[in-house]
Amino acid sequence: MSELHPYQDRKKLKWNGFFLSEHTATIAKQRKQAAIVIKPKEKLTEEEIGAVLSEAAIKNKRIAVQLDVVIADSYLPDICGMIQGFDESTIYVGGEKIKLSEIRNVEFESVAKWSELED
Repeated sequence: MSELHPYQDRKKLKWNGFFLSEHTATIAKQRKQAAIVIKPKEKLTEEEIGAVLSEAAIKNKRIAVQLDVVIADSYLPDICGMIQGFDESTIYVGGEKIKLSEIRNVEFESVAKWSELED
C-alpha cells in the first residue's frame, strides 16, 4: 500500500496575494486623493458668514464650510452638515469644531434629489 501524503497548509503564504492586492488598492486610493487639488472659494466677510450661519441655524439648513487652511497647495475638503451648536467664537458642524476665525467660505449645501441622479 502507498502512503498518503497529508495536506500541508501553506499558512501565511496563501494570504500574500490577498494582502498584496489590498495594499495596492489602498496605495492607489491614497494617490488618487492626493492628486485632488481643492480650489479656494470666494473669501467671505464676517458679516456674510454670519448671515449664512444665522439662516442655517434658524431654518435648520445644511451648510458646507471651507476653512482658510492650505496644505500642500490644496484647501481641505469642506465640512458639511447641520449646525449642532455654537458659542462666541466656535461652531459645531457635522461633529467638527470650527473656529469662526478660520472660516473662508460658508454656503448652503445642496442635496441632490434621488430623481436627479444619473446612472
